Amino acid sequence: MTPVTQGPVTPDVPRPPKIRITDSTLRDGSHAMAHRFTEEQVRGVVHALDSAGVEVIEVTHGDGLGGSSFNYGFSLEEDVKLVAAAVDEAKTAKIAVLLLPGVGTIEDLRQARDAGASVARIATHCTEADVSLQHFAAARDMGMETVGFLMLSHRIGPSDLARQARIMVDGGAQCVYVVDSAGALVLGDAQARVRALVDEIGDQAQVGFHGHQNLSLGIANSVLAVQNGAVQVDGALCALGAGAGNSPTEVLVATFDRLGVPTGVDVQGALAAAEDTVRPLLRRLPFADRGAITQGYAGVYSSFLLHAERAAARYQVPVHEILQRVGEAGYVGGQEDMIIDVALQLASERERDGAALVRPRRPG
Repeated sequence: MTPVTQGPVTPDVPRPPKIRITDSTLRDGSHAMAHRFTEEQVRGVVHALDSAGVEVIEVTHGDGLGGSSFNYGFSLEEDVKLVAAAVDEAKTAKIAVLLLPGVGTIEDLRQARDAGASVARIATHCTEADVSLQHFAAARDMGMETVGFLMLSHRIGPSDLARQARIMVDGGAQCVYVVDSAGALVLGDAQARVRALVDEIGDQAQVGFHGHQNLSLGIANSVLAVQNGAVQVDGALCALGAGAGNSPTEVLVATFDRLGVPTGVDVQGALAAAEDTVRPLLRRLPFADRGAITQGYAGVYSSFLLHAERAAARYQVPVHEILQRVGEAGYVGGQEDMIIDVALQLASERERDGAALVRPRRPG
């Protein structure tokens, strides 16, 4: 595609394709809210996003349909109730849901569809696209738009990631995302993966990009993704999301507008949605603190941050040390319970090292 250049697009320069923004405030942002969104809050956020012209709004537990559990954290409200409220509030936006095979089921997806959701986003680890096939088939049978999510995309190279995308497209995905779940992709890393997917599936399906701010590169990586052929991009208002948060929707919209990339989203409307609707709800503003930066540096799944913070407080060990060990071990989404084991191991090591320091020396 024609490279994106800063400033307005003049009449004699071909316009870049329209980019579709999917806002994940009410899904990825659920992590940062400890999954405590209320129906009233969902309605308020959907109303603001819909009024600004955002085309797709994602609504579920942070870990997708069926994610409300002891392991991931219990939701305040059932997914299907929040989805129904979002559908009722939206005038033009589509409501999307996320499903991780093994966490959610096809029946969960059917209930979300019956509540009015029209976009099914099926997420797998970047090497496990084959577990999504029955879910894509079911979603297509239900008449839903289908989007594939290849999570922790930094864990494998561009060509291997493209092969996984091919599996999803052959299974019925209409778009496949490069998902930087750890915020670990650094500029050229994101470019290469998006380009590899475009080369592999671009004649049959669209390519998307989902960025996180753990290394503060979510916006830059999203721009590079678009320059390399991505036409769907995710964000969240106020960067509300796991880890240091997602690419902020309002910044994405403003940046793409400056670059002359059409999104169909009103910049001032997006800014108002962030400032007036979401910011007052925030328990904590996502930012790149030591723990979140460690996640990006060590390649740790962003939703592990709050779990690691709770384990650190309970066992009196540093958050960043837990996350560094988790990164070294290569844990993936669904292994949140292993964080306790890491914290216990660190606590045991500290106790042993402390005892060694105070052990009295034998005379002689």
